[in-house]
Amino acid sequence: MPDATDAERGEGRAPSRATAGAPVDFSALPRKTKRGSLEAYRSKRSPGATPEPFGGEGFERPGLFVVQQHDATRMHWDLRLEIGGVMKSWAVPKGPSLDPEDKRLAVMTEDHPMEYADFEGVIPEGNYGAGAMIVWDHGRCVQRLDPDEGLAEGKLLFDLYGYKLRGRFTLVKTSRGENEWLLIKKPDGGATGETVEELGPESVFSGLTVEELGRGADREAEIETRLQALGAKRRRVDPGRVKLMLARLADTPFSDPDWLFELKYDGYRVLASLDRGDGGRPVIRLAYRSGRDATAVYPDLVRALSALPFSHLVLDGEVVVLDEEARPSFSLLQQRARLTNPRDAERASVALPAVLFCFDLLGFGDRDLRPLPLVERKELLRDVVPRAGPVRFADHLPERGEELYEQVRGVGVEGIVAKRADSPYRGGRSPHWLKVRAERTGDFAVVGYTLPQGARPGFGALHLAALHGPRLVYAGRVGSGFSEKQLEEIRARLDTSRVAEPRFDDPPPRSSAHRWVEPQLVAEVKYTEYTADDLLRHPVFVRLRTDKRIEDCTRDDVPPPQIEES
Repeated sequence: MPDATDAERGEGRAPSRATAGAPVDFSALPRKTKRGSLEAYRSKRSPGATPEPFGGEGFERPGLFVVQQHDATRMHWDLRLEIGGVMKSWAVPKGPSLDPEDKRLAVMTEDHPMEYADFEGVIPEGNYGAGAMIVWDHGRCVQRLDPDEGLAEGKLLFDLYGYKLRGRFTLVKTSRGENEWLLIKKPDGGATGETVEELGPESVFSGLTVEELGRGADREAEIETRLQALGAKRRRVDPGRVKLMLARLADTPFSDPDWLFELKYDGYRVLASLDRGDGGRPVIRLAYRSGRDATAVYPDLVRALSALPFSHLVLDGEVVVLDEEARPSFSLLQQRARLTNPRDAERASVALPAVLFCFDLLGFGDRDLRPLPLVERKELLRDVVPRAGPVRFADHLPERGEELYEQVRGVGVEGIVAKRADSPYRGGRSPHWLKVRAERTGDFAVVGYTLPQGARPGFGALHLAALHGPRLVYAGRVGSGFSEKQLEEIRARLDTSRVAEPRFDDPPPRSSAHRWVEPQLVAEVKYTEYTADDLLRHPVFVRLRTDKRIEDCTRDDVPPPQIEES
């Protein structure tokens, strides 16, 4: 057996995510070969008699793990780790624990197909394992020792990056029985001492408990009753026709009992919809703020949305990828969003899992919730999506905006968003939603560039413009914040859209160093303020925003709200 000293080093801290900050070529990862067998699994089940999957070819997600709570003859939790293209499985009667003092019995069972990691449902009476099963936790597993040798010699060491379980664990085979192992949490930063009961009973997919699933609890009917009492209009919301509500910019944070305050996530705005039609297969659509379809990019979000026990939903939120400190990382999100090949997207769903933070509920069943006050929509949303999982509720803090701002400004979060608690949902930029950034940034149309000087590659600076009503007006230029690679790549893209004359108002004086382009690219720029001439002061390039359109490049700066004395 390999020496575990180096692999186990690092106790006292939670393990870092291996991919954080580093590009991953998913297409170059070696194809897994199945080293397990599904014969025992299939011999215990009859196709058509149980909704459980039977396994197929091409379903490839290296490093996946799942914990399923299973109310069979006895309640237990099933831990499954992807090893060799199948899910190696252990039944844990008391469930996992984050307390290193707990040594939990784990009985090894038959290998399960990869698709089983997403299974949530009721296995009918008369079938093997009859009873309700939920996805209690789900995520990525990193093996710290060779798993094939570990299975043969009786010790596995691995890190879990789940929604409930995080940190280093070990499975150690006992001498008591052929299939008896012990599941033990290692003492690191993820060792909180919490048990399954304290970590929450809900599914990270559907939000249901195993008891609710087993008795067929009808959450849709419960919420429909509440909507009737609130007087929600009976009008089905078409996600394709929704105009997103947008926030204006406020200079300073404030506190007010009539407002709610949320985190401003560093991600892509996404409108998500679920439609089961007449009770059939769920149809999921994810659309960026630009309207571009993003459904194929995020198969992990599609699976989670499909598990929600409702017929029709329209959700507004922000999709992010979290780093090893559980903070939104835009660079990891960009890496994830570039992967459109289905095989790469599936692998990335494990290595770089996306999270959709839902902050508004626009449609439910045949009801239009947009005219309802925000505080009512948020209370309903809290019971529609889980508190932890790939699709989750974005919480808020009433009244205390200044306190929340002070908490987030030092931890790398983009800022906060203030929303009037009584505001309906209306498309377009609204004074009822205000964003307060930890650093002032804006989105600008790239309308040209200056030629580089000396040894600088690509270009000297980008010319920028912003919309003032229907007019695109010059806003200055930005020449700092670029890497050499960005200078070259952006120049190559701009040269495909060159034009002879500026496509905006108030251009700078003519110069042989200027080149103009058709406004197609959107740049996010950090700046201190606008000058008296309406030009950016101290601009610094942050990134290109492929999720936004030129129509999004509006001047969103407004005075801070006037708070009336009560």
